[in-house]
Amino acid sequence: MEMFLDGGWVAAQSGQVMPVTDPTNGAVIDTVPLGEAADAERAIASAARAFEGWKRVPMAERVRLVKACAQAMRDQAPRIGAALNRELGRPLPGCIAEIASSANLLDIYAEEGLRLYATQALGSAPGERIVVTRDPVGVVVAITPFNYPITLLMFKLGAALIAGCPVVTKPSEDTPLSTLMLAELFHATGLPAGLFNVVTGARALGEALVAHPVPRKIAFTGSVPAGKAIAAAAAGTMKRVTLELGGHSAAIVCADADLDKAAEAITRHGFANSGQFCYRVNRLYVERPVYEALLERLATRARKLTLAPAGGEGDLGPLVNARIFATSEQQIADAKAKGARILAGGEQARGPGYDGGCYMPPTLIADATPEMLIMREETFGPVIGIAPVDSPAEALRLANDSRFGLAGFVFTRDLALGMALCEGFEAGSVWLNDIQRASHHVPFGGMKESGLGREKGRYGVESYLEYKTLYLSWEPPL
Repeated sequence: MEMFLDGGWVAAQSGQVMPVTDPTNGAVIDTVPLGEAADAERAIASAARAFEGWKRVPMAERVRLVKACAQAMRDQAPRIGAALNRELGRPLPGCIAEIASSANLLDIYAEEGLRLYATQALGSAPGERIVVTRDPVGVVVAITPFNYPITLLMFKLGAALIAGCPVVTKPSEDTPLSTLMLAELFHATGLPAGLFNVVTGARALGEALVAHPVPRKIAFTGSVPAGKAIAAAAAGTMKRVTLELGGHSAAIVCADADLDKAAEAITRHGFANSGQFCYRVNRLYVERPVYEALLERLATRARKLTLAPAGGEGDLGPLVNARIFATSEQQIADAKAKGARILAGGEQARGPGYDGGCYMPPTLIADATPEMLIMREETFGPVIGIAPVDSPAEALRLANDSRFGLAGFVFTRDLALGMALCEGFEAGSVWLNDIQRASHHVPFGGMKESGLGREKGRYGVESYLEYKTLYLSWEPPL
């Protein structure tokens, strides 16, 4: 495939390409352009031209077009989901579900657009009015990761379009195909050329996009080091940034918790998408009276989850590449060397259907201690560290003893204790007694080194708008 710029397909100016591989077997499934600074320039110029018209389009028309794009996503979910399945390796049902859920977020953003208002102060003198209105920030650069490439793109694209902003998107090198297909689909649905441009490439392309003087906002989801570099570069031209970075989310299980419900929720959430998402349960603190009982329940459930071999079905696919896989291996080896118990998984899956990919079965590390990597650093793989604690207060202290602050999870039947723990968590989102999918209506983002800003719902739309105050004067005729 080629890049999608200004409503059409184009190659990189250099003519260079890079491969896209199937993580289940390592086979090359397509190539995409290896874009560089010249391609960033073309894409940004296209977006800047489109901005002049789009910012004047009435909100009702923006809403109509965004809702049409959402419906087109639903209609084409099997086709785009199949492409996502091949480039990411996640089982097909989960890929199709991602497309449909992302369409729902587009609808929510559209509805939020209809609730945007200017305001007028009532205390003005005769012949004077003060109006506070909102303007779109301008051209937006969206840089997205591999793990949920469509959902995390919609976090940004849907809000930007409703606010009146065009977007230049750089998807992950691992999963560009589904994003390119979506750009073509939106254009065919009626979205004007230049509003959704997709450029493909590596680090040099991203750096060129961030440093360019025209874009007024960078929306990024990815690693902490990359986010810090983007924030520093964006400061050179005072660009706005929304940064959703790493997570090392902790769960606390109190002695009075419903252990079956806790084990089910933690297993489901901690191993979804093979552990490749930022707000999964990465580490677990359990009160000693129920520690062994919970370990047994977790191990039973983890061992029932299956791996989907190349061409086959199962609960978990491979990790997307060897670099991501290496973190899981390193953390497991570190925990073993420091005396932890491996209750489930722990070794790469081998054999027919698995040898071509980086498959790690669901892995539980018991008796983890604070100095172990699993309890300090993000894994981004299907590995959970578990430690016993003597009290909920100790659990909360350990949970907060982290440079990350994206999500937290609490299990207890004591509502007062649960609320105290939830309010004490240094995290952007906290779940009590279950782990549901993060709602599209409420803000999502992190504290500390987990990022800056919030996405989704009205909070997401507002981050693409600038306040403008208008001071109006005239001679009263009466």
